[in-house]
Amino acid sequence: MKTWLITGASSGLGLQMTHVLLERGDRVVATGRRTEPFEELKQTHGDRLRVARFDITDTTSLRSAVDEAFAACGRIDVVVSNAGYGLFGAAEEVSDAQIERQLATNLTGSIQLVRAALPHLRAQGGGRILQVSSEGGQVAYPNFSLYHASKWGIEGFLEAVAQEVLPFGIEVLIAEPGPTATGFAAGLDHGTIMDVYDATPAGDVRRGVADGSFAIKGDAARTVAAMIAYADEATPRRRLALGSAAFENIERSLHARMEDLQTGRDVAYSADGE
Repeated sequence: MKTWLITGASSGLGLQMTHVLLERGDRVVATGRRTEPFEELKQTHGDRLRVARFDITDTTSLRSAVDEAFAACGRIDVVVSNAGYGLFGAAEEVSDAQIERQLATNLTGSIQLVRAALPHLRAQGGGRILQVSSEGGQVAYPNFSLYHASKWGIEGFLEAVAQEVLPFGIEVLIAEPGPTATGFAAGLDHGTIMDVYDATPAGDVRRGVADGSFAIKGDAARTVAAMIAYADEATPRRRLALGSAAFENIERSLHARMEDLQTGRDVAYSADGE
């Protein structure tokens, strides 16, 4: 039996993961802004489900909840950083307040969760952090610039943290699902549409999301099963793309970036001192 702490567990992949883990006999600390989705689970699974209500952007409440969870459980094997949502709009269409909330939730909130968990993971001699990122942490689409900023940002943060904490037996894993049937699109925060972007790639993506032609191939249940298996592996890789779209889009993006890098080799070397 393992013990998991999952943020953003009241809906989407987080709620699905909570169900699966409890069904297989694990313990779960499920956190979210709402506790209603956990009521039936609590009745069924009793003390194997612990619920904490807080907003991931409230660092004080987050730290208190993490401290209480480790104190109550004794050990937490996997901390799953799952809370997040998407801000949809071209960069100049979204407001300052929307930008602040997007980064506070997806980026700063995830950073503070990791920071709150690290002292406990060190004290217990190790554990794993599983960041639910996105193919959007490796590729980028018009109209998702701030969402990408949060996902590229958290992946960069964790690349450094992984090196910092490896000596303590703490491992960092990054799951990168592609478009998945989770209600993500329905939960998008939308910027104010500017007509000037209608005949641009941003407008094309907006229409694709609105009319359903933006393909969603990922299956939520299979994605959750793959993430749990990933966290269970004896020697997991740093990143795991989930879904054919994620794999193909990330592969295409990395090849293009490598080709672009290689064309600048001579210029790069010319910047060295004698």
